[in-house]
Amino acid sequence: MARSSTRPTSRDVAQAAGVSQAAVSLVLGDKWRGRVSETTAERVREAARDLGYRPNLAARNLRLGHTRTVLLVVPALTTEFFAGVYTGAARVAAEHGFGVVLYPSPEGIGPARDPFASAQAALDGVIASSMAADALTAIRGDQLPLVMLDSDPAGSLGAATVNLDIADGVRQVAEHLLGLGHRRFLHLAADVASWTFEVRARELAAHTARVPGATVRTVRAPISIEGALAATEAALAAPGLHPTALVCDDDKLAAGAYKALRRLGLRVPDDISVTGLDDLALATAIDPELTTVRLDAERFGEHGMRALLAVLEGRDPEAGDIPVELVVRGSTAPPRAS
Repeated sequence: MARSSTRPTSRDVAQAAGVSQAAVSLVLGDKWRGRVSETTAERVREAARDLGYRPNLAARNLRLGHTRTVLLVVPALTTEFFAGVYTGAARVAAEHGFGVVLYPSPEGIGPARDPFASAQAALDGVIASSMAADALTAIRGDQLPLVMLDSDPAGSLGAATVNLDIADGVRQVAEHLLGLGHRRFLHLAADVASWTFEVRARELAAHTARVPGATVRTVRAPISIEGALAATEAALAAPGLHPTALVCDDDKLAAGAYKALRRLGLRVPDDISVTGLDDLALATAIDPELTTVRLDAERFGEHGMRALLAVLEGRDPEAGDIPVELVVRGSTAPPRAS
């Protein structure tokens, strides 16, 4: 049977097989059992193969109410971490025939605008990273399945949550520094109203409080090199004993702190130890290389997409936080004797 030079349609398949278009739809949609015979089904499949027929998946998905498209909402694209989250989510999505649209919210962690005329019509679900669930009301509507990444399970409005074990990462940092003998800590905290940063502050305070004589002073800075530099300089200019360890909420803050310490004539780690959190490429670009907590962003994205697939299929997502790992490098050492 010769193939047509134009794209064959289901009507062409029906004519070639000598059946109705409804029968073609049943067979190619794998809904023929009990409705057409095995012989007829095979004749339809053979006609489709001979004609080179491929169903219009976009039209079929719209008829079924599914677009096989997922929206990944992130606070910003200014860090490689969220690029890794996207890579992991897109990899799993592709394995299951889904596409992922990446959308940086213009308001950061605040309310996200609907990037579509109607997200509910354009999407099968949403994965939102490091955002409050109520910030996504416009996108989610009343029906759209939602998975929250790096978010408070108690405040997710019933949405599934996938988290990195940030609390354990901070515990590892605290135990490492306390084990080296540090007792005076400066916490360079991200000036962002986000659950994940609240966890970092709470866990650092809790673990250092268990050691007699350990103290933590917190200063806040925007997540930028310039912001961290200014905040570190101001903190170290304050009267009183200087800290021997500087714990930063992320690697970018640590890089800004390095600049401030050099301007003040302080050496890392001889005069002060510094830690970060993320393990971005930046962590090994600065000197000495940064002791930091490695967060596997791609694995994070993979788990988020798998959780959304589970929600779409009516299953419970896999429970448990994703493990993190402290990577010890040259920026930490025992404090100098007073």
